[in-house]
Amino acid sequence: MAKLFKGHKVGYLFVLPWIIGFITFTAYPIFYSLYLSFFQVTITAVGIDSNFLGAINYLEIFAMDVEYLAKLLDFFMEIMISTPLIVILALLIALLLNQPLPTRGFFRTIFFLPVIISSGPVLEKLIELEVTSIPTLRSYQFYQLLTVSRGFLVIDLIIYIIDHTIILLWLSGVQILIFIAALQKVDQQIYEAARIDGASIWEIFWKITLPNLFPMILVNIIYTVVMYSVTILNPIIDYIRYHMFRIETGFGYASALSWLYFIIITVVLLLLTSLFIFFEKKTSRR
Repeated sequence: MAKLFKGHKVGYLFVLPWIIGFITFTAYPIFYSLYLSFFQVTITAVGIDSNFLGAINYLEIFAMDVEYLAKLLDFFMEIMISTPLIVILALLIALLLNQPLPTRGFFRTIFFLPVIISSGPVLEKLIELEVTSIPTLRSYQFYQLLTVSRGFLVIDLIIYIIDHTIILLWLSGVQILIFIAALQKVDQQIYEAARIDGASIWEIFWKITLPNLFPMILVNIIYTVVMYSVTILNPIIDYIRYHMFRIETGFGYASALSWLYFIIITVVLLLLTSLFIFFEKKTSRR
């Protein structure tokens, strides 16, 4: 251990401020919130008064907090739909922007611009003004027919895409850049050899492009889930914040809500990662 530290001491010195900051400002609050989730916490003029409750906060969530469980279910369904859509949309746009176009630098800036200027209030204003979709699409007759036929999975998915087109585009900026960076690292000689052998564009995509992008697809899935779960527009975060400052519930109950939310996000990540690995194995066998 001493030899390892001696050989990399400069690197450890550079990392040390981050480690200290992570332990102080991230790790300690996280585990302290887990500790508080087992207490009834009251903030008084003298300090924090805590009364040990055991697992009562968690039991109350499942036994009484129907609104929170409904929000969790809605979040689970939305993230399972939105994550694949955002990743697929980012992949398609990245494939287009990776083409040798004279103005591709301009278009890359345009697609990444929402990442810079977007914030909770901006997105909230967009939703309030009902500009999260393309208005002209809603005026067509086919959209009216779709709304009448609600209840089928495919139709509901199409309606969701139409109603959330702008939001999906706004949330795909970082993923597009990650895919473009991955596409530029693929050896062009492989493409040339495939074209010489008579491979079609579709075969090149499935046999060369997609396998090389698999690691970045997984990265984008994880990034999208985490980004979606911590956005200020997430109603679960507002619900947790609401209970944090209530006298009847307080920090203890809010901490229990937060940790249950964390478990749900972890399950979603594991589920999407497992589905992706299963799809990758199926694709590699072809």
